[in-house]
Amino acid sequence: MSGGAGGLLRESLRRRRGEFLRLTGWSLVQAVPASLSGWMVARAVDDGFLAGRTGQGLAWLVALAGAVMVGAWATRRVTLGLSAVVEPLRDELVTLVTSGALNRSAQAGRPADTGGVARLTEHVEIAREAYGAVVMFVQGFVVTAAGVLLGLAALDPVLLVFVLPPLLLGLALFVGALRAMAGRQRDVVLADERIAESAGAVTGGLRDVAACGAEDLAQRRAGERIDAAAKATRALARVTAVRTASLGIGGWLPLVLILAGAPWLVQRGVSAGAILGAVTYVSRGLQPALQGLVQVLGGSGLWLLVTLSRIAEAAEGSTPDTTGAPDGERARPGTASPGGSGGVELRGVTFGYARSAEPVIDRLDLVLRPGEHLAVVGPSGAGKSTLAALVAGVLEPRAGRIRLDGVPLQDLGTGTLARYRVLIPQEAYVFVGTLWENLAYLAPDATPAEVDAAVDAVGARPLVERLGGYDMPADPRELSAGERQLVALVRSYLPPARLILLDEATCHLDPASEARAEEAFARRPGTLFVCAHRISSALRADRVLVLDGTGTALGTHDELMAGSALYRDLVGHWEVTESSQATRSLPGSNVTASRSPGRS
Repeated sequence: MSGGAGGLLRESLRRRRGEFLRLTGWSLVQAVPASLSGWMVARAVDDGFLAGRTGQGLAWLVALAGAVMVGAWATRRVTLGLSAVVEPLRDELVTLVTSGALNRSAQAGRPADTGGVARLTEHVEIAREAYGAVVMFVQGFVVTAAGVLLGLAALDPVLLVFVLPPLLLGLALFVGALRAMAGRQRDVVLADERIAESAGAVTGGLRDVAACGAEDLAQRRAGERIDAAAKATRALARVTAVRTASLGIGGWLPLVLILAGAPWLVQRGVSAGAILGAVTYVSRGLQPALQGLVQVLGGSGLWLLVTLSRIAEAAEGSTPDTTGAPDGERARPGTASPGGSGGVELRGVTFGYARSAEPVIDRLDLVLRPGEHLAVVGPSGAGKSTLAALVAGVLEPRAGRIRLDGVPLQDLGTGTLARYRVLIPQEAYVFVGTLWENLAYLAPDATPAEVDAAVDAVGARPLVERLGGYDMPADPRELSAGERQLVALVRSYLPPARLILLDEATCHLDPASEARAEEAFARRPGTLFVCAHRISSALRADRVLVLDGTGTALGTHDELMAGSALYRDLVGHWEVTESSQATRSLPGSNVTASRSPGRS
Protein backbone atom coordinates (compact mmCIF):
# COMPACT_ATOMS: atom_id res chain seq x y z
CA MET A 1 0.00 0.00 0.00
CA SER A 2 2.78 2.40 0.89
CA GLY A 3 4.87 1.75 -2.23
CA GLY A 4 2.95 4.18 -4.41
CA ALA A 5 2.71 6.75 -1.61
CA GLY A 6 6.43 6.41 -0.84
CA GLY A 7 7.27 6.86 -4.49
CA LEU A 8 5.27 10.07 -4.71
CA LEU A 9 6.88 11.45 -1.53
CA ARG A 10 10.41 10.51 -2.61
CA GLU A 11 9.88 12.12 -5.99
CA SER A 12 8.54 15.26 -4.34
CA LEU A 13 11.59 15.37 -2.04
CA ARG A 14 13.99 14.89 -4.95
CA ARG A 15 12.44 17.68 -6.99
CA ARG A 16 12.40 20.17 -4.12
CA ARG A 17 15.54 19.28 -2.22
CA GLY A 18 16.60 22.91 -1.89
CA GLU A 19 13.26 23.94 -0.40
CA PHE A 20 13.47 21.09 2.12
CA LEU A 21 16.98 22.09 3.17
CA ARG A 22 15.89 25.68 3.75
CA LEU A 23 12.89 24.43 5.70
CA THR A 24 15.15 22.24 7.83
CA GLY A 25 17.40 25.22 8.57
CA TRP A 26 14.49 27.29 9.81
CA SER A 27 13.27 24.31 11.86
CA LEU A 28 16.64 24.25 13.65
CA VAL A 29 16.22 27.89 14.53
CA GLN A 30 12.64 27.20 15.59
CA ALA A 31 13.93 24.58 18.06
CA VAL A 32 16.25 27.03 19.82
CA PRO A 33 13.86 27.70 22.76
CA ALA A 34 13.29 23.98 23.37
CA SER A 35 17.01 23.25 23.14
CA LEU A 36 18.09 26.02 25.54
CA SER A 37 15.12 26.25 27.89
CA GLY A 38 16.20 23.60 30.40
CA TRP A 39 19.81 24.71 30.44
CA MET A 40 18.84 28.38 30.97
CA VAL A 41 16.42 27.46 33.76
CA ALA A 42 19.18 25.47 35.43
CA ARG A 43 21.57 28.42 35.20
CA ALA A 44 18.91 30.81 36.52
CA VAL A 45 18.29 28.58 39.54
CA ASP A 46 21.81 27.39 40.37
CA ASP A 47 23.84 30.47 39.42
CA GLY A 48 21.17 33.03 40.21
CA PHE A 49 18.38 32.50 42.69
CA LEU A 50 19.93 29.75 44.88
CA ALA A 51 23.28 31.60 44.89
CA GLY A 52 21.59 34.79 46.09
CA ARG A 53 22.15 36.58 42.77
CA THR A 54 18.57 37.44 41.82
CA GLY A 55 19.61 39.80 39.05
CA GLN A 56 21.63 37.10 37.32
CA GLY A 57 18.72 34.66 37.64
CA LEU A 58 16.37 37.20 36.08
CA ALA A 59 18.88 37.84 33.32
CA TRP A 60 18.87 34.16 32.41
CA LEU A 61 15.06 34.20 32.26
CA VAL A 62 15.12 37.30 30.05
CA ALA A 63 17.55 35.50 27.77
CA LEU A 64 15.12 32.57 27.66
CA ALA A 65 12.34 34.98 26.65
CA GLY A 66 14.57 36.24 23.85
CA ALA A 67 15.13 32.69 22.68
CA VAL A 68 11.36 32.19 22.62
CA MET A 69 11.01 35.30 20.40
CA VAL A 70 13.66 33.91 18.05
CA GLY A 71 11.72 30.63 17.91
CA ALA A 72 8.47 32.46 17.13
CA TRP A 73 10.11 34.34 14.30
CA ALA A 74 11.54 31.08 12.92
CA THR A 75 8.08 29.45 13.19
CA ARG A 76 6.73 32.15 10.88
CA ARG A 77 9.51 31.46 8.38
CA VAL A 78 8.82 27.72 8.55
CA THR A 79 5.13 28.29 7.83
CA LEU A 80 5.93 30.49 4.84
CA GLY A 81 8.51 28.05 3.52
CA LEU A 82 6.10 25.15 3.85
CA SER A 83 3.99 26.41 0.96
CA ALA A 84 6.96 26.03 -1.41
CA VAL A 85 6.99 22.31 -0.55
CA VAL A 86 3.26 21.55 -0.26
CA GLU A 87 1.62 23.46 -3.11
CA PRO A 88 3.68 21.88 -5.93
CA LEU A 89 2.77 18.43 -4.56
CA ARG A 90 -0.91 19.39 -4.63
CA ASP A 91 -0.60 20.42 -8.30
CA GLU A 92 1.06 17.10 -9.14
CA LEU A 93 -1.69 15.15 -7.37
CA VAL A 94 -4.44 17.06 -9.19
CA THR A 95 -2.75 16.21 -12.49
CA LEU A 96 -2.48 12.52 -11.55
CA VAL A 97 -6.10 12.25 -10.41
CA THR A 98 -7.51 14.13 -13.39
CA SER A 99 -5.50 12.14 -15.93
CA GLY A 100 -6.37 8.81 -14.33
CA ALA A 101 -10.09 9.58 -14.08
CA LEU A 102 -10.28 10.80 -17.68
CA ASN A 103 -8.35 7.81 -19.01
CA ARG A 104 -10.59 5.30 -17.22
CA SER A 105 -13.79 7.09 -18.16
CA ALA A 106 -12.70 7.22 -21.80
CA GLN A 107 -12.11 3.47 -22.01
CA ALA A 108 -14.69 1.70 -24.10
CA GLY A 109 -17.24 -0.24 -22.13
CA ARG A 110 -16.43 1.35 -18.79
CA PRO A 111 -18.61 3.71 -16.78
CA ALA A 112 -17.54 7.17 -15.74
CA ASP A 113 -15.06 7.13 -12.86
CA THR A 114 -17.30 8.75 -10.22
CA GLY A 115 -14.80 7.73 -7.52
CA GLY A 116 -12.35 10.11 -9.22
CA VAL A 117 -14.54 12.97 -8.08
CA ALA A 118 -13.99 11.94 -4.46
CA ARG A 119 -10.24 11.62 -5.06
CA LEU A 120 -10.08 15.06 -6.68
CA THR A 121 -12.35 17.07 -4.42
CA GLU A 122 -11.55 15.39 -1.11
CA HIS A 123 -8.46 13.21 -1.21
CA VAL A 124 -6.16 15.73 -2.88
CA GLU A 125 -7.05 18.38 -0.34
CA ILE A 126 -6.63 15.88 2.50
CA ALA A 127 -3.20 14.90 1.14
CA ARG A 128 -2.18 18.55 0.79
CA GLU A 129 -3.13 19.50 4.34
CA ALA A 130 -1.77 16.26 5.81
CA TYR A 131 1.53 16.59 3.94
CA GLY A 132 2.11 20.07 5.31
CA ALA A 133 1.30 18.98 8.85
CA VAL A 134 3.50 15.87 8.65
CA VAL A 135 6.49 17.78 7.29
CA MET A 136 6.19 20.49 9.93
CA PHE A 137 5.69 18.24 12.94
CA VAL A 138 8.14 15.50 11.96
CA GLN A 139 10.92 18.00 11.38
CA GLY A 140 9.93 19.84 14.54
CA PHE A 141 10.04 16.65 16.62
CA VAL A 142 13.40 15.53 15.25
CA VAL A 143 15.20 18.81 15.90
CA THR A 144 13.41 19.33 19.24
CA ALA A 145 14.17 15.81 20.50
CA ALA A 146 17.80 16.15 19.43
CA GLY A 147 18.07 19.50 21.19
CA VAL A 148 16.42 18.19 24.37
CA LEU A 149 18.67 15.13 24.57
CA LEU A 150 21.78 17.26 24.01
CA GLY A 151 20.56 19.70 26.66
CA LEU A 152 19.96 16.88 29.16
CA ALA A 153 23.43 15.52 28.48
CA ALA A 154 24.85 18.99 29.08
CA LEU A 155 23.07 19.23 32.43
CA ASP A 156 24.04 15.74 33.56
CA PRO A 157 24.33 12.58 31.40
CA VAL A 158 22.58 10.52 34.07
CA LEU A 159 19.36 12.39 33.28
CA LEU A 160 19.24 10.59 29.93
CA VAL A 161 18.58 7.33 31.79
CA PHE A 162 15.24 8.72 33.00
CA VAL A 163 14.18 10.10 29.59
CA LEU A 164 15.65 8.15 26.69
CA PRO A 165 14.40 4.56 27.41
CA PRO A 166 10.69 5.49 27.91
CA LEU A 167 10.89 7.83 24.91
CA LEU A 168 12.20 5.02 22.68
CA LEU A 169 9.63 2.57 24.10
CA GLY A 170 6.74 4.97 23.40
CA LEU A 171 7.99 5.60 19.87
CA ALA A 172 8.39 1.86 19.22
CA LEU A 173 4.84 1.17 20.41
CA PHE A 174 3.47 3.91 18.18
CA VAL A 175 5.46 2.90 15.10
CA GLY A 176 4.46 -0.74 15.61
CA ALA A 177 0.78 0.21 15.59
CA LEU A 178 1.05 2.46 12.53
CA ARG A 179 0.57 -0.40 10.07
CA ALA A 180 -2.68 -1.50 11.72
CA MET A 181 -3.87 2.10 11.91
CA ALA A 182 -3.00 2.61 8.23
CA GLY A 183 -5.10 -0.43 7.31
CA ARG A 184 -8.07 0.90 9.28
CA GLN A 185 -7.61 4.33 7.75
CA ARG A 186 -7.57 2.77 4.29
CA ASP A 187 -10.88 1.08 5.06
CA VAL A 188 -12.31 4.49 5.96
CA VAL A 189 -11.06 6.03 2.71
CA LEU A 190 -12.42 3.18 0.59
CA ALA A 191 -15.75 3.41 2.42
CA ASP A 192 -15.92 7.11 1.56
CA GLU A 193 -15.23 6.30 -2.09
CA ARG A 194 -17.93 3.64 -2.10
CA ILE A 195 -20.42 6.17 -0.75
CA ALA A 196 -19.40 8.65 -3.45
CA GLU A 197 -19.73 6.03 -6.19
CA SER A 198 -23.05 4.80 -4.84
CA ALA A 199 -24.41 8.32 -4.66
CA GLY A 200 -23.16 9.03 -8.17
CA ALA A 201 -24.76 5.86 -9.53
CA VAL A 202 -28.09 6.58 -7.84
CA THR A 203 -28.28 10.25 -8.83
CA GLY A 204 -27.18 9.46 -12.36
CA GLY A 205 -29.78 6.71 -12.71
CA LEU A 206 -32.76 8.19 -10.90
CA ARG A 207 -34.92 7.72 -13.97
CA ASP A 208 -34.03 4.05 -14.20
CA VAL A 209 -34.53 3.56 -10.47
CA ALA A 210 -37.99 5.10 -10.67
CA ALA A 211 -38.83 3.21 -13.85
CA CYS A 212 -37.97 -0.15 -12.31
CA GLY A 213 -39.48 0.58 -8.93
CA ALA A 214 -36.08 -0.01 -7.34
CA GLU A 215 -36.21 2.82 -4.79
CA ASP A 216 -36.06 0.44 -1.83
CA LEU A 217 -33.15 -1.48 -3.32
CA ALA A 218 -31.21 1.72 -4.04
CA GLN A 219 -31.90 2.97 -0.54
CA ARG A 220 -30.80 -0.32 1.01
CA ARG A 221 -27.56 -0.47 -0.97
CA ALA A 222 -26.72 3.15 -0.14
CA GLY A 223 -27.51 2.45 3.51
CA GLU A 224 -25.17 -0.54 3.47
CA ARG A 225 -22.35 1.66 2.21
CA ILE A 226 -23.01 4.23 4.93
CA ASP A 227 -23.15 1.55 7.63
CA ALA A 228 -19.86 0.11 6.37
CA ALA A 229 -18.26 3.56 6.56
CA ALA A 230 -19.45 3.99 10.15
CA LYS A 231 -18.09 0.55 11.06
CA ALA A 232 -14.71 1.37 9.52
CA THR A 233 -14.57 4.64 11.45
CA ARG A 234 -15.29 2.88 14.75
CA ALA A 235 -12.59 0.30 14.04
CA LEU A 236 -10.10 3.09 13.36
CA ALA A 237 -11.04 4.81 16.62
CA ARG A 238 -10.34 1.62 18.58
CA VAL A 239 -6.89 1.17 17.05
CA THR A 240 -5.89 4.81 17.50
CA ALA A 241 -6.20 4.37 21.27
CA VAL A 242 -2.57 3.19 20.98
CA ARG A 243 -1.62 6.82 20.38
CA THR A 244 -2.65 7.72 23.92
CA ALA A 245 -0.62 4.86 25.37
CA SER A 246 2.51 5.75 23.40
CA LEU A 247 2.19 9.40 24.41
CA GLY A 248 1.81 8.44 28.06
CA ILE A 249 4.90 6.22 27.96
CA GLY A 250 7.13 8.50 25.89
CA GLY A 251 5.98 11.90 27.14
CA TRP A 252 4.63 11.57 30.68
CA LEU A 253 6.59 8.63 32.10
CA PRO A 254 9.98 10.48 31.83
CA LEU A 255 8.53 13.35 33.83
CA VAL A 256 7.25 10.99 36.53
CA LEU A 257 10.60 9.19 36.66
CA ILE A 258 12.56 12.43 37.05
CA LEU A 259 10.34 13.66 39.87
CA ALA A 260 10.32 10.28 41.60
CA GLY A 261 14.09 9.95 41.24
CA ALA A 262 14.87 13.48 42.38
CA PRO A 263 16.11 12.39 45.86
CA TRP A 264 18.45 9.85 44.30
CA LEU A 265 19.70 12.44 41.80
CA VAL A 266 20.39 14.95 44.56
CA GLN A 267 22.37 12.32 46.46
CA ARG A 268 24.51 11.78 43.35
CA GLY A 269 25.28 15.48 43.24
CA VAL A 270 22.81 16.59 40.57
CA SER A 271 21.83 20.18 41.36
CA ALA A 272 18.30 21.38 41.94
CA GLY A 273 18.65 23.62 38.89
CA ALA A 274 19.59 20.64 36.73
CA ILE A 275 16.54 18.71 37.95
CA LEU A 276 14.27 21.70 37.25
CA GLY A 277 15.96 22.08 33.89
CA ALA A 278 15.27 18.43 33.08
CA VAL A 279 11.63 18.89 34.06
CA THR A 280 11.51 21.94 31.79
CA TYR A 281 13.06 20.03 28.89
CA VAL A 282 10.52 17.22 29.19
CA SER A 283 7.40 19.27 29.96
CA ARG A 284 8.02 22.25 27.66
CA GLY A 285 10.04 20.65 24.88
CA LEU A 286 9.90 16.89 24.51
CA GLN A 287 6.32 16.29 25.61
CA PRO A 288 4.65 18.85 23.26
CA ALA A 289 6.84 17.72 20.36
CA LEU A 290 5.97 14.05 20.94
CA GLN A 291 2.30 14.87 21.33
CA GLY A 292 2.31 16.75 18.04
CA LEU A 293 4.15 13.91 16.29
CA VAL A 294 1.80 11.21 17.57
CA GLN A 295 -1.35 13.18 16.81
CA VAL A 296 -0.22 14.22 13.35
CA LEU A 297 1.23 10.86 12.25
CA GLY A 298 -1.71 9.01 13.82
CA GLY A 299 -4.20 11.28 12.07
CA SER A 300 -2.94 13.35 9.16
CA GLY A 301 -0.06 10.94 8.51
CA LEU A 302 -2.39 7.99 8.04
CA TRP A 303 -4.65 10.04 5.78
CA LEU A 304 -1.58 11.09 3.79
CA LEU A 305 -0.34 7.51 3.40
CA VAL A 306 -3.71 6.10 2.38
CA THR A 307 -4.84 8.92 0.10
CA LEU A 308 -1.52 9.03 -1.72
CA SER A 309 -1.71 5.25 -2.16
CA ARG A 310 -5.21 5.53 -3.59
CA ILE A 311 -4.17 8.34 -5.91
CA ALA A 312 -1.12 6.40 -7.08
CA GLU A 313 -3.19 3.24 -7.65
CA ALA A 314 -5.78 5.19 -9.62
CA ALA A 315 -3.10 6.88 -11.72
CA GLU A 316 -1.59 3.49 -12.55
CA GLY A 317 -5.00 2.01 -13.41
CA SER A 318 -4.77 -0.54 -10.59
CA THR A 319 -7.81 0.65 -8.69
CA PRO A 320 -8.87 -2.05 -6.18
CA ASP A 321 -12.37 -3.29 -5.68
CA THR A 322 -14.70 -0.56 -4.39
CA THR A 323 -18.05 -1.94 -5.44
CA GLY A 324 -17.28 -5.62 -5.41
CA ALA A 325 -14.93 -5.08 -8.38
CA PRO A 326 -14.78 -2.44 -11.09
CA ASP A 327 -16.51 -3.28 -14.30
CA GLY A 328 -13.27 -3.48 -16.18
CA GLU A 329 -11.94 -6.13 -13.82
CA ARG A 330 -15.06 -8.17 -13.23
CA ALA A 331 -15.94 -11.33 -15.03
CA ARG A 332 -17.99 -10.59 -18.11
CA PRO A 333 -20.72 -12.82 -19.51
CA GLY A 334 -19.57 -14.98 -22.39
CA THR A 335 -16.11 -15.28 -23.85
CA ALA A 336 -16.77 -14.89 -27.54
CA SER A 337 -18.41 -11.48 -27.49
CA PRO A 338 -18.57 -8.57 -25.03
CA GLY A 339 -22.30 -8.94 -24.50
CA GLY A 340 -22.40 -12.71 -24.10
CA SER A 341 -25.15 -14.83 -25.64
CA GLY A 342 -27.98 -14.43 -23.14
CA GLY A 343 -27.97 -17.74 -21.25
CA VAL A 344 -29.69 -17.73 -17.84
CA GLU A 345 -29.39 -20.31 -15.06
CA LEU A 346 -31.21 -20.36 -11.70
CA ARG A 347 -30.33 -22.97 -9.09
CA GLY A 348 -32.32 -23.29 -5.87
CA VAL A 349 -33.45 -19.66 -6.00
CA THR A 350 -35.65 -18.63 -3.09
CA PHE A 351 -37.02 -15.16 -2.42
CA GLY A 352 -39.46 -13.63 0.03
CA TYR A 353 -40.24 -10.03 0.85
CA ALA A 354 -39.88 -10.74 4.58
CA ARG A 355 -38.01 -13.40 6.51
CA SER A 356 -41.15 -14.46 8.33
CA ALA A 357 -43.32 -14.55 5.19
CA GLU A 358 -43.81 -17.49 2.86
CA PRO A 359 -41.34 -17.25 -0.04
CA VAL A 360 -42.74 -15.95 -3.33
CA ILE A 361 -40.16 -17.99 -5.23
CA ASP A 362 -39.17 -21.25 -3.54
CA ARG A 363 -36.13 -23.33 -4.60
CA LEU A 364 -36.62 -22.61 -8.31
CA ASP A 365 -34.37 -24.29 -10.86
CA LEU A 366 -34.50 -22.90 -14.38
CA VAL A 367 -32.15 -22.89 -17.37
CA LEU A 368 -32.71 -20.67 -20.40
CA ARG A 369 -30.69 -21.49 -23.48
CA PRO A 370 -29.10 -18.57 -25.32
CA GLY A 371 -31.62 -17.12 -27.74
CA GLU A 372 -34.61 -18.86 -26.14
CA HIS A 373 -38.01 -17.19 -25.82
CA LEU A 374 -39.66 -17.94 -22.45
CA ALA A 375 -43.14 -16.90 -21.36
CA VAL A 376 -43.88 -16.85 -17.62
CA VAL A 377 -47.53 -17.24 -16.67
CA GLY A 378 -49.52 -17.62 -13.49
CA PRO A 379 -52.30 -16.04 -11.47
CA SER A 380 -51.89 -12.59 -9.96
CA GLY A 381 -49.40 -12.65 -7.08
CA ALA A 382 -47.75 -15.88 -8.21
CA GLY A 383 -44.33 -14.17 -8.47
CA LYS A 384 -43.94 -13.37 -12.18
CA SER A 385 -42.69 -9.81 -11.64
CA THR A 386 -40.58 -10.96 -8.71
CA LEU A 387 -38.88 -13.57 -10.88
CA ALA A 388 -38.20 -11.00 -13.61
CA ALA A 389 -36.68 -8.63 -11.02
CA LEU A 390 -34.49 -11.43 -9.64
CA VAL A 391 -33.15 -12.35 -13.07
CA ALA A 392 -32.54 -8.67 -13.83
CA GLY A 393 -30.60 -8.20 -10.61
CA VAL A 394 -33.04 -5.66 -9.18
CA LEU A 395 -33.81 -8.04 -6.30
CA GLU A 396 -31.36 -10.34 -4.53
CA PRO A 397 -32.38 -13.94 -3.77
CA ARG A 398 -32.57 -15.11 -0.20
CA ALA A 399 -30.94 -18.37 -1.25
CA GLY A 400 -29.64 -19.96 -4.41
CA ARG A 401 -27.60 -18.61 -7.31
CA ILE A 402 -28.40 -16.88 -10.58
CA ARG A 403 -25.92 -16.98 -13.44
CA LEU A 404 -25.93 -15.02 -16.66
CA ASP A 405 -23.84 -16.74 -19.32
CA GLY A 406 -22.22 -18.78 -16.57
CA VAL A 407 -21.20 -15.77 -14.44
CA PRO A 408 -22.78 -15.33 -10.98
CA LEU A 409 -25.09 -12.33 -11.04
CA GLN A 410 -23.47 -10.80 -7.96
CA ASP A 411 -20.07 -10.83 -9.70
CA LEU A 412 -21.27 -8.53 -12.46
CA GLY A 413 -20.62 -4.83 -12.05
CA THR A 414 -23.51 -2.42 -12.25
CA GLY A 415 -22.33 -1.06 -15.59
CA THR A 416 -21.80 -4.53 -17.08
CA LEU A 417 -25.22 -5.70 -15.90
CA ALA A 418 -26.90 -2.59 -17.30
CA ARG A 419 -25.36 -3.25 -20.72
CA TYR A 420 -26.19 -6.95 -20.60
CA ARG A 421 -29.91 -6.91 -19.86
CA VAL A 422 -32.94 -4.63 -20.11
CA LEU A 423 -35.99 -4.89 -17.86
CA ILE A 424 -39.23 -3.22 -19.00
CA PRO A 425 -41.83 -3.03 -16.21
CA GLN A 426 -45.59 -2.89 -16.69
CA GLU A 427 -45.79 0.79 -15.78
CA ALA A 428 -43.61 2.30 -18.49
CA TYR A 429 -41.57 5.31 -17.46
CA VAL A 430 -41.55 8.40 -19.66
CA PHE A 431 -39.87 11.60 -18.48
CA VAL A 432 -40.55 15.17 -19.54
CA GLY A 433 -38.35 15.85 -22.55
CA THR A 434 -38.34 15.40 -26.29
CA LEU A 435 -39.44 12.14 -27.83
CA TRP A 436 -35.88 11.59 -29.06
CA GLU A 437 -34.47 11.98 -25.56
CA ASN A 438 -36.90 9.38 -24.28
CA LEU A 439 -36.30 6.90 -27.08
CA ALA A 440 -32.49 7.19 -27.13
CA TYR A 441 -32.02 7.36 -23.37
CA LEU A 442 -30.32 3.95 -23.16
CA ALA A 443 -28.46 4.43 -26.47
CA PRO A 444 -27.43 8.09 -26.62
CA ASP A 445 -25.15 7.43 -29.62
CA ALA A 446 -27.91 5.89 -31.73
CA THR A 447 -28.20 7.25 -35.25
CA PRO A 448 -31.49 8.49 -36.75
CA ALA A 449 -31.53 5.41 -38.99
CA GLU A 450 -31.21 3.10 -35.99
CA VAL A 451 -34.00 4.89 -34.13
CA ASP A 452 -36.21 4.74 -37.21
CA ALA A 453 -35.58 1.01 -37.53
CA ALA A 454 -36.44 0.45 -33.86
CA VAL A 455 -39.60 2.55 -34.11
CA ASP A 456 -40.78 0.62 -37.17
CA ALA A 457 -39.86 -2.76 -35.71
CA VAL A 458 -41.78 -2.20 -32.48
CA GLY A 459 -44.71 -0.48 -34.20
CA ALA A 460 -44.39 3.00 -32.73
CA ARG A 461 -44.49 4.92 -36.02
CA PRO A 462 -48.10 6.13 -35.52
CA LEU A 463 -47.08 7.57 -32.15
CA VAL A 464 -44.12 9.44 -33.69
CA GLU A 465 -46.36 10.86 -36.39
CA ARG A 466 -49.06 11.86 -33.91
CA LEU A 467 -46.56 13.79 -31.80
CA GLY A 468 -45.06 15.46 -34.86
CA GLY A 469 -41.57 13.99 -34.90
CA TYR A 470 -38.68 13.13 -32.63
CA ASP A 471 -37.97 16.69 -31.57
CA MET A 472 -41.44 17.27 -30.17
CA PRO A 473 -42.01 17.16 -26.41
CA ALA A 474 -43.19 13.90 -24.87
CA ASP A 475 -45.13 14.76 -21.74
CA PRO A 476 -46.06 11.56 -19.88
CA ARG A 477 -49.31 13.20 -18.76
CA GLU A 478 -50.30 13.62 -22.41
CA LEU A 479 -49.62 10.00 -23.39
CA SER A 480 -51.84 6.99 -22.86
CA ALA A 481 -50.56 3.97 -20.97
CA GLY A 482 -50.13 2.10 -24.24
CA GLU A 483 -48.19 4.95 -25.82
CA ARG A 484 -45.88 5.11 -22.82
CA GLN A 485 -45.28 1.38 -23.25
CA LEU A 486 -44.37 1.92 -26.90
CA VAL A 487 -41.82 4.54 -25.90
CA ALA A 488 -40.30 2.14 -23.35
CA LEU A 489 -40.23 -0.69 -25.88
CA VAL A 490 -38.35 1.38 -28.47
CA ARG A 491 -35.99 2.65 -25.78
CA SER A 492 -35.19 -0.93 -24.76
CA TYR A 493 -34.91 -2.22 -28.32
CA LEU A 494 -32.06 0.14 -29.24
CA PRO A 495 -29.19 -0.97 -26.96
CA PRO A 496 -27.54 -4.31 -27.82
CA ALA A 497 -28.63 -6.06 -24.63
CA ARG A 498 -28.53 -9.85 -24.82
CA LEU A 499 -31.31 -10.45 -22.31
CA ILE A 500 -34.67 -8.68 -22.59
CA LEU A 501 -37.20 -9.01 -19.77
CA LEU A 502 -40.74 -7.82 -20.56
CA ASP A 503 -42.69 -7.68 -17.30
CA GLU A 504 -46.18 -7.34 -18.81
CA ALA A 505 -44.61 -4.50 -20.78
CA THR A 506 -47.24 -4.78 -23.55
CA CYS A 507 -50.36 -5.18 -21.42
CA HIS A 508 -51.83 -1.85 -22.60
CA LEU A 509 -51.38 -2.66 -26.30
CA ASP A 510 -53.94 -4.42 -28.42
CA PRO A 511 -53.15 -8.06 -29.35
CA ALA A 512 -51.85 -7.21 -32.82
CA SER A 513 -49.53 -4.48 -31.53
CA GLU A 514 -48.37 -6.72 -28.72
CA ALA A 515 -47.57 -9.51 -31.20
CA ARG A 516 -45.59 -7.11 -33.37
CA ALA A 517 -43.54 -5.83 -30.44
CA GLU A 518 -42.81 -9.28 -29.02
CA GLU A 519 -41.86 -10.65 -32.42
CA ALA A 520 -39.49 -7.72 -32.93
CA PHE A 521 -37.70 -8.54 -29.71
CA ALA A 522 -37.72 -12.25 -30.52
CA ARG A 523 -35.91 -11.52 -33.80
CA ARG A 524 -33.12 -9.69 -31.97
CA PRO A 525 -30.07 -11.74 -30.96
CA GLY A 526 -30.32 -12.86 -27.38
CA THR A 527 -32.82 -14.27 -24.92
CA LEU A 528 -36.39 -13.04 -24.38
CA PHE A 529 -38.15 -13.38 -21.01
CA VAL A 530 -41.84 -12.38 -21.10
CA CYS A 531 -44.26 -12.20 -18.21
CA ALA A 532 -47.35 -13.01 -20.24
CA HIS A 533 -50.88 -11.75 -19.71
CA ARG A 534 -52.41 -13.18 -22.92
CA ILE A 535 -52.55 -16.66 -24.36
CA SER A 536 -51.03 -15.34 -27.59
CA SER A 537 -47.78 -14.47 -25.73
CA ALA A 538 -47.52 -18.02 -24.43
CA LEU A 539 -48.20 -19.44 -27.89
CA ARG A 540 -45.33 -17.41 -29.39
CA ALA A 541 -42.81 -18.62 -26.81
CA ASP A 542 -40.44 -21.56 -27.18
CA ARG A 543 -41.32 -22.69 -23.65
CA VAL A 544 -43.72 -21.59 -20.92
CA LEU A 545 -43.05 -21.47 -17.18
CA VAL A 546 -46.15 -21.75 -14.98
CA LEU A 547 -45.94 -20.25 -11.48
CA ASP A 548 -48.67 -20.94 -8.93
CA GLY A 549 -47.02 -19.99 -5.64
CA THR A 550 -46.48 -23.56 -4.46
CA GLY A 551 -44.90 -25.19 -7.48
CA THR A 552 -43.87 -24.71 -11.08
CA ALA A 553 -44.37 -26.38 -14.42
CA LEU A 554 -42.17 -25.91 -17.47
CA GLY A 555 -42.73 -27.03 -21.05
CA THR A 556 -44.12 -26.09 -24.41
CA HIS A 557 -47.72 -24.97 -24.82
CA ASP A 558 -48.82 -28.40 -25.97
CA GLU A 559 -46.98 -30.17 -23.15
CA LEU A 560 -48.53 -27.93 -20.51
CA MET A 561 -52.03 -28.23 -21.99
CA ALA A 562 -51.66 -31.95 -21.50
CA GLY A 563 -49.94 -31.93 -18.12
CA SER A 564 -50.87 -28.78 -16.16
CA ALA A 565 -54.42 -28.18 -14.92
CA LEU A 566 -53.53 -24.63 -13.85
CA TYR A 567 -52.23 -23.79 -17.30
CA ARG A 568 -55.41 -25.12 -18.90
CA ASP A 569 -57.45 -22.95 -16.53
CA LEU A 570 -55.35 -19.90 -17.40
CA VAL A 571 -55.75 -20.54 -21.11
CA GLY A 572 -59.52 -20.82 -20.71
CA HIS A 573 -59.61 -17.57 -18.70
CA TRP A 574 -57.47 -15.77 -21.29
CA GLU A 575 -59.66 -16.89 -24.18
CA VAL A 576 -62.77 -15.50 -22.50
CA THR A 577 -61.01 -12.25 -21.51
CA GLU A 578 -59.49 -11.63 -24.93
CA SER A 579 -62.81 -12.25 -26.65
CA SER A 580 -64.42 -9.65 -24.37
CA GLN A 581 -61.61 -7.12 -24.91
CA ALA A 582 -61.79 -7.50 -28.68
CA THR A 583 -65.29 -6.06 -28.67
CA ARG A 584 -64.10 -2.97 -26.79
CA SER A 585 -60.90 -2.26 -28.76
CA LEU A 586 -60.66 1.15 -30.37
CA PRO A 587 -60.95 0.84 -34.19
CA GLY A 588 -57.72 1.66 -35.98
CA SER A 589 -55.77 2.17 -32.77
CA ASN A 590 -52.78 0.18 -31.60
CA VAL A 591 -53.54 0.78 -27.90
CA THR A 592 -56.42 -0.59 -25.92
CA ALA A 593 -55.97 1.68 -22.90
CA SER A 594 -57.87 4.93 -22.70
CA ARG A 595 -56.10 8.27 -22.69
CA SER A 596 -54.80 9.51 -19.41
CA PRO A 597 -56.95 12.08 -17.61
CA GLY A 598 -57.23 15.31 -19.48
CA ARG A 599 -57.34 13.75 -22.95
CA SER A 600 -60.18 12.32 -24.96
